[in-house]
Amino acid sequence: MTELTSETERLMKVRARQKKKKPEFNRCDSHKKKKLSPSWRRPRGLHNKLRRHIAAKGKVVKAGFGSPRDVKGYHPCGMREVLVKNPDDLLEAEGCAVRIAGTVGMKKRDEIEARAREMNLKVLNPTSGGD
Repeated sequence: MTELTSETERLMKVRARQKKKKPEFNRCDSHKKKKLSPSWRRPRGLHNKLRRHIAAKGKVVKAGFGSPRDVKGYHPCGMREVLVKNPDDLLEAEGCAVRIAGTVGMKKRDEIEARAREMNLKVLNPTSGGD
């Protein structure tokens, strides 16, 4: 496994602190209508209170809520996350944490996990009966 530099470790702590303070960004009125999913959509209506930044109506997504650029996309364990669909993808995952795609079958999944163990890579979603 790779060791974290002190700067990366500091930024991971900053990110964790920021994520605790970050509000939930839900789509406007998604709690009122069943057909609206809570996933964020920009409010566009002329009289929309959220678009007009009325404080009681919630927060609007802005650039300042993001993670520090150097640790963006990192897993909480401090490693960059790579999606793997076949055993050959592990060659590009050197020093990264590996997440096996959900569409991968059991036979290929076992092969990927065995190869990752040989290469000393961390598998984020191993099979339950694994090591």
